[in-house]
Order: sequence, then structure tokens, then C-alpha cells
Amino acid sequence: MIRNSLPIILTFIFLAGCTLGPKYTKPQAPIPVDWPTGAAYRETKTATGAPTAPELKWWEFFTDERLQKIIETALDNNRDLRLAALNVERARAFYGIQRAELLPTLNVVGSGSKERVPYDLSETGKAMTRERYSVDLGILSWEIDFFGRIRSLKDRALEEYLATEQARRGTQILLVSAVANTYLTLTADREHLKLSESTLETQEAAYNLIRRRYEVGLASELDLRRAQTQVDSARGDMARFTQLVAQDENALNLLVGSSVPSEFLPVDLDSVSPPKEISPGMSSEVLLRRPDIMAAEHQLKAANAFIGAARAAFFPRISLTTAVGTASQELSGLFKSGSGTWSFIPQMVMPIFDARTWAALKASKADREITLAQYEKAIQTAFREVADALAVQGTVDVQLSAQQSLVNAVAETYRLSNARYTKGIDSYLGVLDAQRSLYAAQQGLIALRLASLTNRVTLYKVLGGGDLASGPS
Repeated sequence: MIRNSLPIILTFIFLAGCTLGPKYTKPQAPIPVDWPTGAAYRETKTATGAPTAPELKWWEFFTDERLQKIIETALDNNRDLRLAALNVERARAFYGIQRAELLPTLNVVGSGSKERVPYDLSETGKAMTRERYSVDLGILSWEIDFFGRIRSLKDRALEEYLATEQARRGTQILLVSAVANTYLTLTADREHLKLSESTLETQEAAYNLIRRRYEVGLASELDLRRAQTQVDSARGDMARFTQLVAQDENALNLLVGSSVPSEFLPVDLDSVSPPKEISPGMSSEVLLRRPDIMAAEHQLKAANAFIGAARAAFFPRISLTTAVGTASQELSGLFKSGSGTWSFIPQMVMPIFDARTWAALKASKADREITLAQYEKAIQTAFREVADALAVQGTVDVQLSAQQSLVNAVAETYRLSNARYTKGIDSYLGVLDAQRSLYAAQQGLIALRLASLTNRVTLYKVLGGGDLASGPS
């Protein structure tokens, strides 16, 4: 008899290891293999010896020691990162719950009942009181997963957990880059504030000189009022950058999760050690290792697995309830000889007509297509972000060189205009125009230096960053 039932047992074992979900095939990335080329990218090919982003740990990429300490504190204290970690723990617990559905649940059930039976319902023809006490150890309605419904749901929960883990990594990369960019923005605004303070001192000195010349009749009231407009403009800029510096510090404190010590705050851009220059690598396939894209792929796998659960709904569900225990009419007789009981109750539910199963299958397939579109869009967005960063990397050095040359030229123009005005050769209008041009050029130089530094951070971020597991210590 065992020999005859062996094929049936093997068939059940085989079916229990299968699912009805479609085989997952990794979609082809809807982006070019090579990075974009052209005039904007000509400088990106010169750094052949530069490492790629995955090769650098964050503390190796950020070389400024003060920034390293700030980032390390943020990774410990930031509330968004803490929430992301808790979401991972929750997803892991949900996966554990779904995986446990494959295993039977063993329970001990104790019960007792006492009822009065009237004479016309009694087997003896007399009214009686019936008692029953029992203790059973058994399995209550365990679904045997012949068609992979529970396995498909388990696979879906696993992929969602892995997607949450990648989302946590993505949050880490965003936090590190946000802290670095805020730190650099604070540095640039402090330099803007320093420039506005020195400009105000220069404008006040010029105004006082023109006022004295006006008092003795050597300067016109028009020149005096023009000088006053420069003083007022510089005062307004100084107040504005004082506000921006305070707001930058508030933003940095929020990201870090605590107040940043003043000794860690930068003075100007010259005092900041720049991040390392990195290379995008030879192929755009590096984007597939970005946490957000890996998370999107795990979501695609989860949607693919759910189709298997939707298909399994068309097949029978087989469940088993079994117990072994003891029962007696008296509580004291529960564990006496001859009181043993057992039960074995298999059950099969065969769906005949349920329109919801067809709708659920269609919904699961549509969900997979939606998730596929989101996955492809994530890849395309990532490619565009890297391309934009490479375009800045390829042109910012030229812009910096041109802006520095402009600052030098305008500074010399201002010096000559001021000398000619002092000697009475030209009007103050030339000096005023040169002052405005110099101030604007100096501000533009600071903005370009900031753009050069923040673009390195952005490129590191959009290429997926490096190892974020631990700090430099």
C-alpha cells in the first residue's frame, strides 16, 4: 500500500514546492549604455585615474574632517534615518509573519461544558445533566500550500522587505549629501556675508570722503546721493546674508538632529577641504546598483510574485485540522486510562464561480505593469541626473576660470575709475558702475565655487554613493 501511495506523496511534495507565478526576467534598462558626449562633457574624460563612487566610502570621499564629524553625528541622530530603519524592522517582521504561514500552528486547547438535556431529547428518556471536559494538542486549519499561494505571498513579502532595506540605504545617501550640501551652502553664505561686510566698509569710507568733498564744494549732491545708495544697498545685503547664514545653521542642525558645535562650522570656502573628484565609470550599468533603482526592482519582483498568488486562487485550497488529546465526563477523569481521543479532519475548498478571482488576477497583472513603468522611469531619471551632473563637471572649471578673470579685470577697472574720479578727471558715475560690477562679479565667483563643490557631492549621490555601513572610526 505504501508503494502504491508513493507517487501521490511525491506529487504532493512537488506541487508544494512550486508556485504559479510567472518567471521573473530582469527588464532591459531603457537608457544608453554609454554616458552622453559632446562639448559639455569634454572635460569629464580627463579624470581617467579618478575612482568611481562605489569604490569610495563616504568618509573617503569627504576629506574635510569637520564635515566628517558632522555627517557621522547625523547618521546617528537624524530622525528620518531612524524612521527608515524602523520601517525596515517592520517589513522584516511582516515577512516573518508571512513565512510562518507555511508552517502548521500547534495549539493546546482545553475546554469544558455542562448542559441540561430534557427528557424528550435524552437517550435514556429522562432529563439529565451532561458534562464534558477535554484537553487537545493539535493543528487548527493548516493550509497545505500545494499550488504555491502562500509561497507567492511569502516571496512578495520578502521583496517588499528588501525594497524597504534599499530605501533605507537611499535615505542614508540622501542624508549624507544633504548634510554636505547644507554645510557647503552655509560656507558660501558666510563668505557672501564677509564680502558684504567688507563692501559696506568700503562704501561707507567712500561715502564719508564724498560727503567731506561735498561740504567743501568739491563734489555734487548727486555724487553724494549715489554713494549713499551704495551704502544702503550694502547694508541690505549684509542683513540678507546674516539671515541666510542663520537659516543655513538651522537647516544643518535639523539634519544632524542636534546643535552643531561652533568649532565645526566653516569660515569660508578656502577653509573647506573639497570632496574627491570621481569618475562615472565606463558604462551606465552602474546605475542599476543605485538604492532607489534596486528598491524599484524589488517592488517589481513583489508584483510579479503576487500574480502567482492570484493564479493560485483558481485552484483548490486544502487544509488540515488534527488533534490528539483526552476527554471525560468528569474533570478528574481527564488523564485516566482509556480517555484518549484523536481527530483528523482534512478539508478541500474548490472554487466553482467567483468573479472576484478574475478581477484580482487582472489587477495583479496591471499592478506589475505599473511597477515596471515606475522601475523604468527610475532608471531614466537616474540617467538624466548623472548626465546633468556630468555636464556641470565638464564646464564648471571653464566658468570658474572666466569668472576669476572677470573679477580681476573689474577690480582693476574699479581702481582706475576711482583714481580718475579722485583726480577730477571722470564723474562718480564711472566709479559707481565699477563698484556694482565688481561686487556682482565677486558674488558670481563665490556661487560658481559653491556649484563646483556641490556638484561633486551631487555626482557622488546620483551614482549611488559608496559604503555607508560604518564611520571613519
